[in-house]
Amino acid sequence: MKLTRVVTDNITELLLKVVEFTRRRHEILARNIQHMHRPGFLPQDLPVDQFSELLAAALHEHIRAGRLVLCDTESVKFGTNGAFQARPICDTYASELFQHNQDEYLELQIEKLLENSLNLRIATQLLKQQQTVVSVFE
Repeated sequence: MKLTRVVTDNITELLLKVVEFTRRRHEILARNIQHMHRPGFLPQDLPVDQFSELLAAALHEHIRAGRLVLCDTESVKFGTNGAFQARPICDTYASELFQHNQDEYLELQIEKLLENSLNLRIATQLLKQQQTVVSVFE
């Protein structure tokens, strides 16, 4: 699926952000597993709760006023033309778990990857449905 098409509505724009966020998160979580034996390693993650709260607020505003308002935080910044940045943060829980039980740490990272993959799959399917609806009306 090509994600560079012109965004036609607020919901499509939000779904594109979810797809991009989950792709970036997958890279970070995979890196947490690949690099765990490197000296000085610290697990990272994207600020999932912060991102979901921002999207929930944007959806609320979309429902209330028919407009999309995306607010920046320290770790998540929205730019023009649909661009945004999500800065990785230190995953303190995973860091503590890594220090005490590396098997449980790996299980946590795998669980996060599976959850993230499910989120990506759902967002991608919703985006496909949204594009189908839009193409019917064009």
